[in-house]
Amino acid sequence: MFEDLKPHIQELRKRLVITLIGFVAVFLVCFAYSQILIDWISAPLSSVLPNGSAIIYTDMPEPIFTALKVSLFAAFIFSLPLIFWQTWLFVAPGLYLHEKRLVIPFVISGTGMFVAGAAFAYYIVFPVGFHYLILFGADYNYTAMPKIGEYVEFFTKLMIAFGITFELPVITFFLAKMGLVTEKSMKSFFRYAIVLIFIIAAILTPPDVISQFLMALPLIVLYGVSIIVAWIVNPSSKEEDNEEEAQEENQ
Repeated sequence: MFEDLKPHIQELRKRLVITLIGFVAVFLVCFAYSQILIDWISAPLSSVLPNGSAIIYTDMPEPIFTALKVSLFAAFIFSLPLIFWQTWLFVAPGLYLHEKRLVIPFVISGTGMFVAGAAFAYYIVFPVGFHYLILFGADYNYTAMPKIGEYVEFFTKLMIAFGITFELPVITFFLAKMGLVTEKSMKSFFRYAIVLIFIIAAILTPPDVISQFLMALPLIVLYGVSIIVAWIVNPSSKEEDNEEEAQEENQ
């Protein structure tokens, strides 16, 4: 049994080594420009901080660890095409020829949707959410002094969460290609998906209703888009619909 798995393990190791080398190279470049990256990450929060507030640090090693975290996060984002490419090359040997041709769409769509989710968080969710949270604290006469380390950790977690959730149509495309999901199955699961989406949004976002809705609403839209994707991709689902229509007409 081990001999059967040995080629797969060797292939996996090869893909992981290539990905790791590329990731480390990108990380070193990002670390050299970490100050620019930190300024970019801090911008949504800095823009809503009132006079007298500032982003601070309280532990001596915090700035260097923050620079490392930011560089790791940026390296992950910039390495996404390589990560998707190597992932595809690992699974490609078990696919048919027409499925292997999907490598370019997979890399582009996977990277594009992740970036779209991260951009949605950065340009829409963060400004609205931070503004609400800062105003809420001001009502209690609190002075906002957020720590840079805690803020970067929160920022990266939420960016990755939005990026992953925006992959839903891409995941649906490939599941539909394999016949694992259909437009009908996704429609029947819709009411449960709504509940699940709001639970996920409540877990991944700050404990306020606005941030939860800002994540849940686009997810609901993406689920609707995924239903359309499944209907377009899965020919069996369309054939069943045509058969049902024909039966209704005969009746």
